[in-house]
Parts: sequence; structure tokens; C-alpha cells
Amino acid sequence: MRSERPKLRGLGRVVLFGLVMALAACTGEGGFGNQSESQTSDPPRPAHLLVLPEDGQADISPDTAILVALTYGELDDVAVEDSAGTPVDGAMASTEAGAATSLWQPTEPLLYGESYTITAQATGEDGEQVTSTSAFDTATPTVQVFPSIGPLDGTTVGVGMPIRVFFDQPVTDRAAAERNLIVTTSAEVVGGWNWFSDTEVHWRPQVYWPANTEVRLDANMYGVNLGNGAWGQLDRSIAFTIGASHVSVADAATHTMQVYADGGLVQTYPVSMGSPENPTRSGAHVVIDKERAMVMDSTTYGLALDAGGYQTAVEYATRISNNGEFVHAAPWSVAQQGNSNVSHGCINLEPGRAAWFFDFSQIGDVVEVVNGGPSLGPVDGDIYDWAIPWETWLQGSALN
Repeated sequence: MRSERPKLRGLGRVVLFGLVMALAACTGEGGFGNQSESQTSDPPRPAHLLVLPEDGQADISPDTAILVALTYGELDDVAVEDSAGTPVDGAMASTEAGAATSLWQPTEPLLYGESYTITAQATGEDGEQVTSTSAFDTATPTVQVFPSIGPLDGTTVGVGMPIRVFFDQPVTDRAAAERNLIVTTSAEVVGGWNWFSDTEVHWRPQVYWPANTEVRLDANMYGVNLGNGAWGQLDRSIAFTIGASHVSVADAATHTMQVYADGGLVQTYPVSMGSPENPTRSGAHVVIDKERAMVMDSTTYGLALDAGGYQTAVEYATRISNNGEFVHAAPWSVAQQGNSNVSHGCINLEPGRAAWFFDFSQIGDVVEVVNGGPSLGPVDGDIYDWAIPWETWLQGSALN
């Protein structure tokens, strides 16, 4: 189901103003409305109607504003019909540019690949009714693009969780897509978009989210030309909450993990991390899943059993990347925890401590690994956002 769309999008206000000014220029009168009091001696004038889109235009976005400009007189009616002659439900609303220029808005969106006829009627100062008709065709997409969004609507996540939008078809005009992805927050947050590919774009703050922030994303994609014949399929809106601030720092050199809640240190645990042959990746990891019990299988990320791989049953597994890194219980390495690194890249904890961390963690929490191996990157899964320096991140915006 499509979410309710704003009556006039932010970009639409700019475009609308430009269209109104164009209509004003077409009237040759320098403005709209009835004659001024200083002109009351002039004879009554006929109504002058102009309508946009203009007659004969094609490949129009179905989200395009329908504008009616009137000089001299009163607007009587505006009607819109599809190619079958079926009326389209809608209503008029005056624009900010002046009462004599009106915006017609459909109750439901216009359709792709359809022909529409606008009929506007007005009565001039001379008492005569005039009619203006315009027929236009909306665009016919080669493909319609659907946006999937994370986090899910209504969820609570940790301070490290970015907003992620996944398009099911490549987006050629990234700027058009980005202009219609609107992030709203309850607290002031500096952030920006970064494109990971033609089908994936993330928004993250400059620093971790403030705890307890309410966040909303309006993905206003319907009627947006995304390039190369692709158009947005629908609008979507999601809202989520940033929970308590949970940031842990796992140090491969000191073999400890310090756990902070809302800025205060709550636990310091001895750990064993990735061995020199299989180091834990450095950088800020994001909790993306939790499994009470699971079988860890190195073959799922490319390490064969006969090449030093493993298949091991573990408990309290908190996933921190998609490259096989977890914080989990490891009773077999308790003797090494706090003094040496022997894992295949995971952060090993004594079972009771792993259980505590499992219960403490929420999706989106941060685990910062310091003094580990190479930094997180594209080969390590889908959330390595915090490994990208802020200035580099901003360069990934199509609107930079």
C-alpha cells in the first residue's frame, strides 16, 4: 500500500514557483488577479486561462503538478479525465504564488502510461465563460523501481545503524533519487547519503546517533524519473527509534572488551580475538543479528574445512559483520581470554559473560575493534559505514 504523499513536496515548491512565473510571463500582465481599483474605469475584460502541462506534452511524470492560471475573472471549475473519459477525483488548492494560480491535486496518484485531459472553465469580468483544454500523456516506464528500506518501520535500533535503501533495479539518475529521500529527526543530526552501488544508498550521521532519537525516512519515489527508462514505483515512509547508546571497545592488543552504556563503563571483560593468521577486522562493527545457539561454519564465507576451517556449535552468538565475526561464548578458550588471540576472527567470551552481552545487545549497537587486522571494507558485508571517513562519505553523495 502506498503511504500518503505530501500535498506538495519540497522540490515541488521550487518547480511550482518556476511554472507559476512562466505562466505570469505568458499573460503579459506582470501578475495575476482582477483589475486594481486604479483601473475601475476600464471596460470589463474577458477571462484569460492558462493550463500546465501544456496541450500535447508527453512523458510527463504522474506526480507533476497540474496548474491553472487565471487573469481577470473567477475560476469556475477544473476537471481531469483519463483516456476512457473517466473523471479523476481531485481538488483545487491555492498556491503560495497567488490566489489566481491554483494547483489541482488528485485524490489518488495519476497512473503511468495514461492520457489525461484537463478542462478548466472561468468567467471573465465581462460575464462570459471561457474554457481551456489541455491533453497530456504520462510516462511509460521500461521498469518500475521498488525501494526496500532498513531499519524496518516501528523498530528500535542502536546508535550505529545507518538508514539503508535498496532498489530492485539500477538507478542511473542517483541525484533524482537522492533528492526524494527525505530524512527527518527529532534531534538535530548532521548526516548524509553515500552510494555503495547503483542499487544501494545509505544515510548515516557524522557521528553515532544521539540516543532516543526519533527518525523518519520518506522515500518519495513515485513519479520520479530514475534514468534509462526506470521510474519510481511507489512512495514509502518508515519511522524508527534510536535506543540507548551501547558502544563496546574490543582491544586485540590488551585482550579486553570494555562495554559502555550511555557513555558510562558497565563491564570490562577479558577476551580472545582473531589470531595473527585470522585477525579480527579493525573498525566500528555494527550488531546485525543474534542467535541463542548456532553452528558456525567457515565454509559459508569461503574458508574450507581442509584449509583450516571449522564447524562449531556455539551459544550466545552476537553477529557484528557478515564475514563470520561474532561475539560469542567460547568455553574452549577461557584460558587464553585476557592474554592471547586464538580465534578465527570472532571475539571469544566466557559463557556467562557472553550470555550477559547477548542479552545487553540490540541490533544496531556498535563494537569498535582496535589494534586488530585490516579495516572493515566491502568484502566484509553490508555495514562497514563507519570505516569510511566522513569527508570521503560525503563525496559519495550524488548531490555533493
